[in-house]
Amino acid sequence: MSRPIKWRKVCGLPESNKFGPLDLSIEERDYVNMTVDEYETIRLIDLEGFTQEECAKQMNVGRTTVQGIYVEARRKLAQSLIDGKVLVIEGGEYRLCDDLVNGCGRGCRRNRRNRNFKNNRWN
Repeated sequence: MSRPIKWRKVCGLPESNKFGPLDLSIEERDYVNMTVDEYETIRLIDLEGFTQEECAKQMNVGRTTVQGIYVEARRKLAQSLIDGKVLVIEGGEYRLCDDLVNGCGRGCRRNRRNRNFKNNRWN
């Protein structure tokens, strides 16, 4: 019997899910598919400055799992940049964090968006 899927916790979907050369459409060329959990590891490690261990805790997986996800995500980014392919972010084994009030910790995009909304709304 196979092991059950351990869903990776993600704190938000990308605002845009397609990136690449401006003169190409997905239909014209092959594209690179990055999963949402791969996107989340890039966001947490490269943008938010998390260590792999901190990223693993945030995503509720093991550090070695994060390491493998991160290596694959960076390979896909490089393939998109070097080969001029469109990068599409979709799919993967993930669940969105469910705490819209406090988020799920440092680096939670949902927490940041809620805080910004509260600070900018009309009173």
